[in-house]
Amino acid sequence: MFEALGNRLTGVFDKLRRRGALSDSDVQEALREVRIALLEADVALPVVRDLVNRVRDRAVGQEVIRSVSPAQQVIKIVNDALVEALGGGEGDDGKRGIDLNAPSPLPILMVGLQGSGKTTTSGKIALRLRTRERKKVLLASLDVHRPAAQLQLQQLADRAEVTCLPIVAGQRPLEIAARAMDLARRELFDVVILDTAGRLSIDAELMAEVAAVKAFAKPHETLLVVDAMTGQDAVQTARAFNEQVGVTGIVMTRVDGDARGGAALSMRAITGAPIKLLGAGEKLDALEDFHPDRIANRILGMGDIVSLVERAAETIDQAEAEKLAKKMQKGSFDLEDYAQQIKQIGKMGSLSGILGMLPGIGKMKAQIENANLDQSMLKRQAAIISSMTVKERRKPELIKASRKKRIAAGSGTTVQEINRLLKQFDDMSDMMKRMNKMGQKGLMRGGLASLMPGLGNKRPF
Repeated sequence: MFEALGNRLTGVFDKLRRRGALSDSDVQEALREVRIALLEADVALPVVRDLVNRVRDRAVGQEVIRSVSPAQQVIKIVNDALVEALGGGEGDDGKRGIDLNAPSPLPILMVGLQGSGKTTTSGKIALRLRTRERKKVLLASLDVHRPAAQLQLQQLADRAEVTCLPIVAGQRPLEIAARAMDLARRELFDVVILDTAGRLSIDAELMAEVAAVKAFAKPHETLLVVDAMTGQDAVQTARAFNEQVGVTGIVMTRVDGDARGGAALSMRAITGAPIKLLGAGEKLDALEDFHPDRIANRILGMGDIVSLVERAAETIDQAEAEKLAKKMQKGSFDLEDYAQQIKQIGKMGSLSGILGMLPGIGKMKAQIENANLDQSMLKRQAAIISSMTVKERRKPELIKASRKKRIAAGSGTTVQEINRLLKQFDDMSDMMKRMNKMGQKGLMRGGLASLMPGLGNKRPF
């Protein structure tokens, strides 16, 4: 989401690093470029003014000029200002995600415009609460306007393995809310998620309906779902809902798309409500906590190793990973293991998202794009390995011309693609042998290359 902004800011700071000692004019010039970068990223003008003024007050003067590393000092000041703009800093209590500190059944009211991903987000939150918090969750659709909205939520509830309030034709939103809360009390549900109706634009009828439901249910959390792709429209939507209904938190969806990121930087300052969750994909588990400090690090090209480790811990099978590590140490790594590794990486999400969490990856952008690292490459490699016999997977050296033709026909690929896969596997095997000789420190230095097949290959799929 912040790729363009991150690239612009990285360019500004690279210029500062090359100059060594900085004058006030150098800092002022850099701040002008930071201001332009923020405006181009669709950050609200009042937020840009406040952020730049905050940086200027701290950066111009002896604190930076006398610093051992002036450029690094400026970057730290900008980083701190970004964290504050995103809702972190000194006033941040460190709590993330949904507040569940209330008696059961705890109502959560989902509000937002039609098409923002509100219903899908309701399903994601339900899954998250069931699996992470071990909560008994009831989903209830109050949307009686959009065709099949209630059926959509029912399907999401089935996928999340939670209960959905049975559909009763002809009921109004308040009646549905009352029935949901009554069922939750009788059957001892921990959380009730009330998915309200949306509109294509904000209108009096929508706000009156949401306000009535909120007055009745008295939700502990009122979460506004906004589409990050809509830029400043998302900010105006958040302002209107907060002023007329009141929200306790914001969920930004489609952050994995081509959004410029300005909405996220503007939300807290414009509405006063924190961004609590980020939706990054259509899968039900594609929901993560919003951490201002981590997002600021990503914007400034410092990566987000903590989130990467957390994602790996959630998705990678530890027993399988340990088994694979032992085989690597023994030098018995084969194509079956390679396929398992591809599967594990695929569980972590898009490769571009994973790489975006690594420090300094922006400088490798051109190389990554040339390598065409995407999910389709991994899927094609997995298809090729699936088309091999067990013997071929365990002894790749058996795969000669005739076998390659058979594998290509079976996997819908070409002999050239099979050759590239085998070359990548050979390179990885060689690297494993070298790292075993180098010990644990060598393994740490070569870890990225071992996890990302084809990163250095000039002609991947």
